[in-house]
Amino acid sequence: MTHSWPHDLIAWYRQNARVLPWRNPPGAALPADAAWPYRVWLSEVMLQQTTVEAVTPYFHAFTARWPSVAALAAAEDADVMQAWAGLGYYARARNMLACARAVVAQHDGRFPGDEAALRALPGIGDYTAAAVAAFGFGRVSVVIDGNIERVTTRLLAIATPLPAARAAIRAGLMPMLPAGQAGDFAQAMMDLARRVCTPRAPKCLLCPIAGACAARQAGNPEDYPVKPAKRARPTRLGTAWWIEVNGDVLTVQRPAKGLLGGMRALPSCDWRGGHAAPPLDGNWQLLGAVRHGFTHFELELRVAALWLDARPAFDGADWVKVADIAGVGLPTLFAKAAALGQSASRGEDSA
Repeated sequence: MTHSWPHDLIAWYRQNARVLPWRNPPGAALPADAAWPYRVWLSEVMLQQTTVEAVTPYFHAFTARWPSVAALAAAEDADVMQAWAGLGYYARARNMLACARAVVAQHDGRFPGDEAALRALPGIGDYTAAAVAAFGFGRVSVVIDGNIERVTTRLLAIATPLPAARAAIRAGLMPMLPAGQAGDFAQAMMDLARRVCTPRAPKCLLCPIAGACAARQAGNPEDYPVKPAKRARPTRLGTAWWIEVNGDVLTVQRPAKGLLGGMRALPSCDWRGGHAAPPLDGNWQLLGAVRHGFTHFELELRVAALWLDARPAFDGADWVKVADIAGVGLPTLFAKAAALGQSASRGEDSA
């Protein structure tokens, strides 16, 4: 296989690169701004399992409020969690804060440019370390995400199922990296995957590197990447409680560790033992149920409501106006549950 395809890819990228607030233009020198690696790292944390379109407003809001890693490290946990609400996977936000504080404590507020040093920081794995090294510092790094996996397994017809195929992907890409352009090369692969080498019906006739693609020559690009058989996710049951007093609803802060840790939420059970008894005696009304998918299980969360004339004693209670509940930064699961409570408060049919 010819090695000219990386240069063809870079040429295509210079004509077709997406303009993103955390991306350096193709061929340009890295910004002299000391906060540039921070911006790259922040974008990568946000982009994990989230789309560019969803991340962009969050990125602008975070960098305006916390323009440096030191500023983020000094932020209150609750403020960051509330600002994160809607991006999902709150463990990422907790790791993000831990990483920012480690950079301040261990590296004088500057990200290291070495992949090994980056991997030693909280929440940074192989992909993020390589991305920050390449995009933030211009280092020679093989960046591998899902997009690059798809393009490379097709190019090289790598039939090993993921994630085991990553070793072959890395070995195949390392000698292909254009000198001094590892960052542009990885970004080009990502843009090619998004616009041309799509999961279904790839646009091979428009691909600048189609001539080097083994899967295209074999006529089976959609067979790659090979994925392991999916395991069915079990369904767990749980209950959330809407407790309302004179137009105010009770919220709590979830424990720092565990799913949705540290987030504002409605009181609920632990989702492990089925539907639990309510925390207070009273005339509870079942409003319905919401479903939400986590990485390893699906959750069916019943929502039960209780209207009272006086506020009960409740550990960690934080009362919020019913009309304001959508703006307090509830994670998506509890935002769904709260919508049922709001509808019931307005006398709407929540079925």
